[in-house]
Amino acid sequence: MDGNPIHSERHMRIVCVGAGASGLCFAYKLQRSFQNFSLKIYEKNADVGGVWFQNRYPGCECDYEAHNYTYSWEPKPDWPRVYATAEEIRGYFGDFARKYELYRYCKLSHRVLAADWKDSEGVWKIKVQDNNAQTMEEEADIFINATGILSTCKWPDIPLLDDFQGAKMHSGAWDENVDLKGKRVCLIGNGSSGQQILRAIQPIVSHLTVVIRQPTWILGPFGEPQRAYSAEEIQNFKDNPSSLITKRKQFESRVNSYFGFCLKDSPQQAQIRAHVTQELRKKLNAANTANLNESAVIPSYSVGCRRPTPGVGYIEALTSPDVSLVVGQVSKATKTGIIDTNNVEHAVDVLICATGFDTSHRPPFSVRGIGGKDLREEWRGRATGYLALAAPDMPNYFVFYGPNNPFGSGAFLITVEAQADYMLKMCDRWQTENIHSFAPKKEVVKELQQHLDNMIAKTVWSDSCNSWYKPTGQATPASLWPGSGLHYMEAISMVRAEDYNFQYKRDRFSWLGNGFSQVETDPECDLAYYIRGQDAGEYLGKRNKRRKLAAGDRLDSKSLHVFGPR
Repeated sequence: MDGNPIHSERHMRIVCVGAGASGLCFAYKLQRSFQNFSLKIYEKNADVGGVWFQNRYPGCECDYEAHNYTYSWEPKPDWPRVYATAEEIRGYFGDFARKYELYRYCKLSHRVLAADWKDSEGVWKIKVQDNNAQTMEEEADIFINATGILSTCKWPDIPLLDDFQGAKMHSGAWDENVDLKGKRVCLIGNGSSGQQILRAIQPIVSHLTVVIRQPTWILGPFGEPQRAYSAEEIQNFKDNPSSLITKRKQFESRVNSYFGFCLKDSPQQAQIRAHVTQELRKKLNAANTANLNESAVIPSYSVGCRRPTPGVGYIEALTSPDVSLVVGQVSKATKTGIIDTNNVEHAVDVLICATGFDTSHRPPFSVRGIGGKDLREEWRGRATGYLALAAPDMPNYFVFYGPNNPFGSGAFLITVEAQADYMLKMCDRWQTENIHSFAPKKEVVKELQQHLDNMIAKTVWSDSCNSWYKPTGQATPASLWPGSGLHYMEAISMVRAEDYNFQYKRDRFSWLGNGFSQVETDPECDLAYYIRGQDAGEYLGKRNKRRKLAAGDRLDSKSLHVFGPR
């Protein structure tokens, strides 16, 4: 018989890569709920914030209302405006890390080079390089990949791109030393970043050549229009937290009602498509320009196949006299500019590529699991994981927003929170059940992917469009969750142990210990805790459990409205 009580905790070493929103969320939740652990977060950048630290291009801001781009439990009443800038969001995550003393876990300016699973020891061996190019090795019982899929810049596949001799930069790696004032600039890309850059730099450059490789649905503000909050409004949010909660719930409820638009041939999809098409045509007519063809601005694919954008001021900037338009791919680059498919050369001083990121889900470093299998190679053709969280043959390994994450149909940060909760449930089992390793079963992942693909076929994401949701091309099913964000959260709310292969340090029941419970050995516990005057126990059926969890202050459905110009 083991000499310790049931569920005794062993020391747990966790290494996390990335100190963005997900890495900080994991650190906070781990610190709040666990003891007897060590945590190291290796971050390649000089500070926390992830994508918001890295993206510094002109006009960079979040298209999600600022009061809702926070952790669910950590509101910020003093956002200065409806939509926050990248700098302001960096400030939020930095303040959060300081408030909860999370910097003590962070190793900034450290880049993970490789991670190797040693099955005989049940540990990950992780190679890390600091900013002085010195390498070191770290060991972890649990390895978390929180690098995200919007961190590795994807340059356009343009022949002779390296021949261009002017300034060249990517929206995700902005060179703040380049002065654009009075310059001839070529901007490639018309997604959210491209549209924001266009609006910001158009007034200061001498001429702007915009390359539109594919039109994008422009919905208008996702919430209320951008504006500054008055001092009175901010003070009210501070003094009356309930009014801020109401505001946040209203916006979040609109976001969580969005999935109906994502279904092919649904009345909601037809409604939003007709509405947005009409609004775009009005803007084009108001611009009164003959050189902007409607097909360059209004897509033929369903709304949502490619991520829609607010596009505030986009049409107006695009139709300015000092802007010329190239529709389609760039044929090749030259020393002094680009050549379009009509063999027309456009001479420019600066080339800006707002062409997105490597969204293949392949980690930016080698991750070798059982038998030396490298996850980068396993996911080279198509990434298929388990519930956007884990991968076969990768023991004690988790990834935030992996393959089939609900990027297209739910609130982002609440998904991060739900994924962190799931990971920590598994960490708790590892710590208290003498588990050597756990990894999802191959056959389960294969069956799950087939089921998700069948569901995806019924959504707009299966339509024909180029999108970062389809990292390996149009023919590949979108790497998205084929349901709503709330649907995904409910799907991962419980750990399905039957979907995993578990290996144990000793016999699988050694966690039973010496016959004593933890309650008996903890002086702060009541030995008769179950005696009570009324039943306040947890509901065991899913319906009652859900209703208690999500009772909240329900909003009148009439207060909700669809995305789009109003």
